[in-house]
Amino acid sequence: MSNRYHKIINKIKNDEIIILDGGTGTELEKRGVVMDQSWCGTASNNTDILKQIHTDYINAGAQIITTNTYASNRVMLDAAGVGDKFEEINSKALNSAIDVRNQMNNDDLIIAGSLSHRMPIPDGHQQSDPAIKWDKNLMAETYDEMADFLTNNGCDFLLLEMMYHPDRVQLVFEAAKKTGKPIWAGFSSRKAADGKIYSQLTDTDIPFKEFVEIINSYEVDVVGIMHTSVDAISDSVEIIKDTYDGPVMAYPDSGGWVSPNWDFDKVIKPNELLINAQQWINEGVSIVGGCCGLSPEHIEVYQGLKK
Repeated sequence: MSNRYHKIINKIKNDEIIILDGGTGTELEKRGVVMDQSWCGTASNNTDILKQIHTDYINAGAQIITTNTYASNRVMLDAAGVGDKFEEINSKALNSAIDVRNQMNNDDLIIAGSLSHRMPIPDGHQQSDPAIKWDKNLMAETYDEMADFLTNNGCDFLLLEMMYHPDRVQLVFEAAKKTGKPIWAGFSSRKAADGKIYSQLTDTDIPFKEFVEIINSYEVDVVGIMHTSVDAISDSVEIIKDTYDGPVMAYPDSGGWVSPNWDFDKVIKPNELLINAQQWINEGVSIVGGCCGLSPEHIEVYQGLKK
């Protein structure tokens, strides 16, 4: 583990509020990068824009920036016709974050390696098509490759993003465990009409409490809720805290999604986000950030949070 990673863990233990960055893929789209069948996977080719996004988040107060690797595993890149450029594209993603840290002379800045179970989503769909089944061995190989690449190329810890699919989540946890890197796990949930909280998978109702219990089988440093609507965060945090007694993070999304584009029309206002985030801090959250739809101006308001 790096010294900078030990420092951030000590800050969490000392009851400091830690600020993550906001959405990267949606911010790339917002700044004019065209999304494709990899969603934002190939967008790391736009290194100048990606570096500026990282810089803007740091200037907004982020102590942790996330690599643009959520959607750039080999299967995702294959869908965009560039699977043979896996190393080239992901090197650009990692090096963009590392270069910004060096340029800003901020050695305490933490780089989170984004590791997801994302597989291609057909255009016009909101989530994975339940009719599409992926071979388990292929998925395991895909997640192993990405976890190894992130570990060997400069990230400080692995951030498991948007864990919601029961056929895939354990494969990602196993891939991360093999690397020996610290793990932060971000789960995604949804609130049903009856107020109950489920895993975000929409074709079946899996109680969120049952879903997050996977963390009992792995060593994780932080657990949280991400890519989840603001109105479901508090209930999801309560469920996590019933299962896990370590540090909890919250980074919601806002807006809407129809593959491969984000709808920014109804994104929460920064001042409204701040009000909600203060409630999450009061409920025991230690780390706050943003996911899809949230931008540097949203992250900046977190500097007004108080324990």
